Amino acid sequence: MVMTNYMDLLAANQPWNLILFMVIPVVLAESLVATEFYTTYYNGKAAGWKTWNHWLGIAAGVYFALVVLYLLVNVVPGIHWKGWADQLAIVAYLLGIVPLGAIALMELGITGKHLTDQQRTLHHFGLLIGFLVVSHVAMVFGMVDPTITGWQPMPAQMHQMDGMHHM
Repeated sequence: MVMTNYMDLLAANQPWNLILFMVIPVVLAESLVATEFYTTYYNGKAAGWKTWNHWLGIAAGVYFALVVLYLLVNVVPGIHWKGWADQLAIVAYLLGIVPLGAIALMELGITGKHLTDQQRTLHHFGLLIGFLVVSHVAMVFGMVDPTITGWQPMPAQMHQMDGMHHM
């Protein structure tokens, strides 16, 4: 089976790429969701959860910004696209910086200074939902065999795949 560039990236350099590009961002984002729920449940009165939420928001945004910068400089320019599903997976993954970056900017006090606590929470939830949507689009389309969307590998690529049967 042919893999998208998204899956090729995660499968290369095992286990490091998987950890750096999938595990850490997802753990940070899901931890942020969990602390957001606890902060909301305790109506902002649980200072510990609010503090964790604040630092996780900054960490997730900064970390993902570094990942996206690395990918845009070192990986994306050399990609040989394998059809629209491949492009959608990569673009959706990279778009994750928009919501996570926006959360980090809010937590750093650069944006959203005028928001009340309730508005801030609503914005956080909306941005987290946005991240979950684009990250799941990336995962789903990243797992698609690009040949089912019409992409056909060149003969040289087919020869390389012949040696992969033993994997």
